[in-house]
Amino acid sequence: MPSSFVQKVDQAKPHTTELKLAHSPDTDDAFMFYALATKKIRTGGLTFTHVLEDIESLNQKALEGVYDVTAISFHAYAYLADRYALLPSGASFGDGYGPMVVSRGPLGPDGLRGKRVAVPGKLTTAYLVLHLYEPALEPVIVPFDQILERVATGAADAGVVIHEGQLTYAQYGLKKILDLGEWWHQKTQLPLPLGGNAIRRSIDPRTTRSVARLLKGSIRYALEHREEALAYAQQFGRGLDAPTADRFVSMYVNDWTLDYGERGRLAVQVLLDCGFEKGLLPRQLRAEFVEC
Repeated sequence: MPSSFVQKVDQAKPHTTELKLAHSPDTDDAFMFYALATKKIRTGGLTFTHVLEDIESLNQKALEGVYDVTAISFHAYAYLADRYALLPSGASFGDGYGPMVVSRGPLGPDGLRGKRVAVPGKLTTAYLVLHLYEPALEPVIVPFDQILERVATGAADAGVVIHEGQLTYAQYGLKKILDLGEWWHQKTQLPLPLGGNAIRRSIDPRTTRSVARLLKGSIRYALEHREEALAYAQQFGRGLDAPTADRFVSMYVNDWTLDYGERGRLAVQVLLDCGFEKGLLPRQLRAEFVEC
């Protein structure tokens, strides 16, 4: 076969772009990315390498622009907006609920003041909202999956629990002191935006729009094929039984996740504005979303 023919065949191969997609190893994220991770939907010329890390590690690596597409906390977005834009799907909102503050015993109305409170990372939204609620406390940075144990053993006076800890804290003999999502709703009448997915601004616009459509398609596929997506996601649930995993996914993968909508985008902006006004964020900024 002439070499010129081989060269033409090679040139005809479709071009593929590989992107590193990072998210947390949790039931809700696994559910959200099920269709992409298991190739249930076509991705055209894009391929994804999935990386699983805890949310604070993802926040820190996003500061360096390590991953092309990454889950981030909305608190962290205030430090990342020059590197990343928010994708229009994939957010976690707590609509009247959210991260919980737990302790071994009841605390009064000002019970967190001056207390050692275990938090899952300084760039998490839980940390930001906790300080909006009570600025005069002593934060102790603890990996999110160790917070319940730290509080139960008395190593911290209280702790902010995220992920499945919001449903399992009672198993450690702990009591809910405060639901930060409930407090936020009472304060603003808005859902609490916890985290979203973002894409590096250096990626070309065409690819960015394709990623946005694929992420939304993956979420829609999971919602429409709930049973199989839950079966896949449960392996990331750190001991959650099927009904509890289903409940947790329902809390954080829903219509808000499929699309922020005007109210969801407003909630993100109000959170950023409140953080800046209280001196907890480095600058005032406008949340920017990719448009499909």
